[in-house]
Amino acid sequence: DSEGGLYVCMNTFLGFGREHIERHYRKTGQCVYLHLKRHLRQKVPGASGGALPKRRNAKLFLDLEISSDLNSDDFEYEDEAKLVIFPDHYEISLPNIEELPALVTIACDALLSAKSPYRKQEPDSWEEELQASKHAKTLVQLDNGVRIPPSGWKCSRCDLRENLWLNLSDGSVLCGKWFFDGSGGNGHAVEHYRDTGYPLAVKLGTITPDGADVYSFDEEEPVLDPHIAKHLAHFGIDMLQMQVTDNGLRDNDIKPRVSEWEVIQEAGVKLKPMYGPGYTGMKNLGNSCYLNAVMQAIFSIPEFQRAYVGNLPRIFDYSPLDPTQDFNTQMAKLGHGLLSGQYSKPPVKSELIEQVMKEEHKPQHNGISPRMFKAFISKGHPEFSSNRQQDAQEFFLHLINLVERNPVGSENPSDVFRFLVEERTQCCQSRKVRYTDRVDYIMQLPVAMEAATNKDELIAYELKRREAEAARRPLPELVRAKIPFSACLQAFSEPSNVEDFWSSALQAKSAGVKTSRFASFPEYLVVQIKKFTFGLDWIPKKLDVSIDMPDFLDITHLRARGLQPGEEELPDIAPPIVIPDDPKALDIDESSVMQLAEMGFPLEACRKAVYYTGNLGAEVAFNWIIAHMEEPDFAEPLVIPAFGEVASSGAAALGAVGLDNQPPEEMVAIIISMGFQRNVAIQALKATNNNLERALEWIFSHPDPEEESDPALDTMDMENNANANILAETGSEGPRIKDGPGRYELFGFISHMGTSTMSGHYVCHLRKEGRWVIYNDLRVCASERPPKDLGYIYFYHRIPS
Repeated sequence: DSEGGLYVCMNTFLGFGREHIERHYRKTGQCVYLHLKRHLRQKVPGASGGALPKRRNAKLFLDLEISSDLNSDDFEYEDEAKLVIFPDHYEISLPNIEELPALVTIACDALLSAKSPYRKQEPDSWEEELQASKHAKTLVQLDNGVRIPPSGWKCSRCDLRENLWLNLSDGSVLCGKWFFDGSGGNGHAVEHYRDTGYPLAVKLGTITPDGADVYSFDEEEPVLDPHIAKHLAHFGIDMLQMQVTDNGLRDNDIKPRVSEWEVIQEAGVKLKPMYGPGYTGMKNLGNSCYLNAVMQAIFSIPEFQRAYVGNLPRIFDYSPLDPTQDFNTQMAKLGHGLLSGQYSKPPVKSELIEQVMKEEHKPQHNGISPRMFKAFISKGHPEFSSNRQQDAQEFFLHLINLVERNPVGSENPSDVFRFLVEERTQCCQSRKVRYTDRVDYIMQLPVAMEAATNKDELIAYELKRREAEAARRPLPELVRAKIPFSACLQAFSEPSNVEDFWSSALQAKSAGVKTSRFASFPEYLVVQIKKFTFGLDWIPKKLDVSIDMPDFLDITHLRARGLQPGEEELPDIAPPIVIPDDPKALDIDESSVMQLAEMGFPLEACRKAVYYTGNLGAEVAFNWIIAHMEEPDFAEPLVIPAFGEVASSGAAALGAVGLDNQPPEEMVAIIISMGFQRNVAIQALKATNNNLERALEWIFSHPDPEEESDPALDTMDMENNANANILAETGSEGPRIKDGPGRYELFGFISHMGTSTMSGHYVCHLRKEGRWVIYNDLRVCASERPPKDLGYIYFYHRIPS
């Protein structure tokens, strides 16, 4: 908090700031707390003692996630711990084994030696994966007079000018490996190592004043070279004068930048850094760029700014026992970090001059590290909790689910995205129709590859590319398919076949077609370009296309019209659910699985959805996915149940919830030990389906709980909470929508670089104060060439009438 330090209750081991500790004491009666303070000191390089006077204390909510690594060599710290007794706030300095009981001393020692969530996650980050090479300290460099120019590099054994590596022993410039996607080189750098045994090489184009990419052929992995500046200077390379170029080409003197990576990141263009409120970057925690890009777009929307940053004092005042496990607290903290401007300040010129004079230039520590936010929002999710790359669209929907389930005040900011889709399904044989409405948050736009305007160029490029691959020559200059946006919009509005359609009019399977229209237009329209698909070998692939996305979009013609005169509705009869005697005999309809997977859902989840709905088609399986996507094993592989277990699995698939919700006695005892009454503990556990963490949050959000509760009502409340992400119903009024005109203006887009959602990199572009800004993790700059045609997710806001 503002006065520094963290109070830890010695009974519950939950942490609080000064603003919250008094409230916790009054509610629970717990009176023994451990008060922790960390005094940071910044080292003066080369100075005696190596430390400045005390600068500041660590803060609980806002300062803990700045991008500066407080455990790096630039800082040292002193920890202070005291035992505090309430209500008199009596303090006992630690260690003090003479005045304290043995049990209290043991508890304090255990707590002080425990690792924080930050340090526990550190081994998973990219920075910690790289180790100093065993060859760095004793590397032998030949005095052969080799000097490397600052640009214009070429492999000494072939004509390649990309993916070049400088051997740090003899100064040879050679190309890297040939990759499966046709990029890379001819492997001459590896051949040189086999011939000479020289172990270390640095990738040209990655050398900056902050370091470079170094690879050890002997250790067979990327490594750190603590003496990289000295090793490069041996060949005439001054790190302070080098800038990243990705491919070693400068000033566009060799060929134009056309690769996806170069265009989207605006490589080769000198971009002006932006500072201040709304221009704060986010540290990449190791493949977390999908989260960074989505959150930058989210907090550029006024409704989210008001809901979380505008309500920040209230959210902090009423945060639960453990604020690290509260969604609204974490959203408010992250939003404040991005919008306050406290973590986006321009460097002071005098400091830069001093750093350069000392040859110790380091980048300004700007931006925030969303480590605690990521740990909470991904908790229990098999994909987002990992350090693997994820799909930004899937994360966006996951975030909206959490917003729906954790209301803040009377305003639900996710209302701005919600819209109704009218789906018209027609039986081709009986010609009868069915109209249904569903809630959605994203308009998924198909890529109309057949409408490419440069088909002849694409055919010629493909022939040249195959010839170059076969001869292992450099690839020809990329030709990207140019798709008109109007063709994609037309493909969206056209009818599509419904696989395995079951006609209630015929009481049998039949051919069916479906069309989708907007029953309402949202305040903010999110458009996803469906670039990711599956090949014939079921390997995900990405369509590298250029689409002329409009700055102004009018989709008024896609407004739903409802049942038309002369149309006859299909009978409202549910299809029979057939469970085979031998569940292993059930074949899974792979075409339905593919349809669901193309929507962005995990492949294994799609297989389970089709299996548990009896192969009744993608539409029925989609409803199963929506009802089960928050389950911990949602994306786990399908396990076919043994004979006799099918009935119970079917019941679970239909969402059956029993009324026997008597909490386990051990959970009741834990809450009672925290100072709460038994009836309060039981009621909280019942209301949260025996989830201990949510039960504690429930207690603090219900200061005056009722003496008794109806089990049936508890179950109903639990079901409503679980399904809030589907319909966000408010009473009997149905889903809350903000309908209006269907005319929009583009204000942001998220782009993806790479061949799959599980690899590559995400970047966000936002239009602010009349100009485009690129958010590339920590790097926030004014955009010179916003690649609007290469985006993956686009954000439009409604134009007022």
